[in-house]
Amino acid sequence: MAQGNVIVGLDIGTTKILCLVAEVNAPGDVEIIGVSTHPSKGLQRGIVVNIESTVRSIRQAIVDAEKMAGTEITSVIVGIAGGHIRSLNGHGMITLRNREVTQRDIDRVIESATAGAQPADREVIHVMPQEFIVDGERKIKHPVGLYGVKLEAKIHMVTAQVTQAQNLVKCVHNSGLDVQSLVLEQIASSEAVLTPDERDVGVVLVDCGGGTTDIAVFCDGSIKYTSNITIGGDFLDNDISFGLGASKVVAKEIKERYGIASADLVDEDEDIRIDKIAGSGRKKVSKLELANIVEPRLEEIFTMARREIMRSGYYDMLPAGCVITGGSMAMPGSDYLAQKILNMPVRLGIPSQISGLEELVSKPECSTGVGLLLWGSNNQVSNKKIRIRDPQVFKRVFNTMRTWFSDLF
Repeated sequence: MAQGNVIVGLDIGTTKILCLVAEVNAPGDVEIIGVSTHPSKGLQRGIVVNIESTVRSIRQAIVDAEKMAGTEITSVIVGIAGGHIRSLNGHGMITLRNREVTQRDIDRVIESATAGAQPADREVIHVMPQEFIVDGERKIKHPVGLYGVKLEAKIHMVTAQVTQAQNLVKCVHNSGLDVQSLVLEQIASSEAVLTPDERDVGVVLVDCGGGTTDIAVFCDGSIKYTSNITIGGDFLDNDISFGLGASKVVAKEIKERYGIASADLVDEDEDIRIDKIAGSGRKKVSKLELANIVEPRLEEIFTMARREIMRSGYYDMLPAGCVITGGSMAMPGSDYLAQKILNMPVRLGIPSQISGLEELVSKPECSTGVGLLLWGSNNQVSNKKIRIRDPQVFKRVFNTMRTWFSDLF
């Protein structure tokens, strides 16, 4: 937190850095008072590859957000994603000897479920209980106080490569900020765009960012599966740049202004004019030609997402269908194409439950940033600052996140 009841979410993406400042009125009730975006330099597929470039990008985003919010930013909640993220489910069991379940028992059974699941080069950053089982009775969310002989827990664990998490934290600290906590980006996005009913009946979130596409499956009110695909919106920019002979900057503008996800939806073959990448002047390009470049890449993303959903084992248990979000998903027809490939209902997820400058963040590309704020407000992030010089910095960040999830149940 910056100060008092002000929290800051920092979404460090492959193509842009989004900084959001908000006042917390109550858990889950945030008022946006500062927004800034800045091109991201120094990341590839969500992984830091250049410390100095990333630090410069973060600093600029922070300075702009401070000016708008009129407050000094000293610490942030940071989203983490990338191909180094791995997830798995675990199962633990302890005996109770016919007595009441206590919070200490909850901690013990969760610890039992995570035992042996942490490789030497990875750190468990999230431990999320899915359900508790008391003497065979399943789908219990709050077992404290119940009598039983045996307590079991099913959990979902998210792990990050230690070195990649360290590099991300280092960039934030070198920008003059403290890291409040790291939050998996698709979990943050889910806070902003999913409803409790969707989580309960079964839904999958597909968040297509600049460098990666993140996936999260929810059922029975809890998260069941997380994964990521190392293809994102910048692949679309590259395809358009190559296909139309335009610069990447122009290609991104073309995508955002004229892009259509499917050639089926091009009503008439209109022409658009773009700057040539070589020489001078402009040339004409048809919208149909643009759609024929965009559609195969989006089909690839949705096909890979479908494969991940099938791998989760919940493909046939998602009556709420799929919620797509992220900057590239704002393209007209994305929901149409996703529904055709995934063969399930699809809607576009836009951040909600916010006030203040909502007109600036009520768009798919802001889902993760808004979700970081909602997550922080719901979980009452500690004001204790974490210093990079502390040799236990990463353990403390990760332990904080573990505590959040155990407190939810």
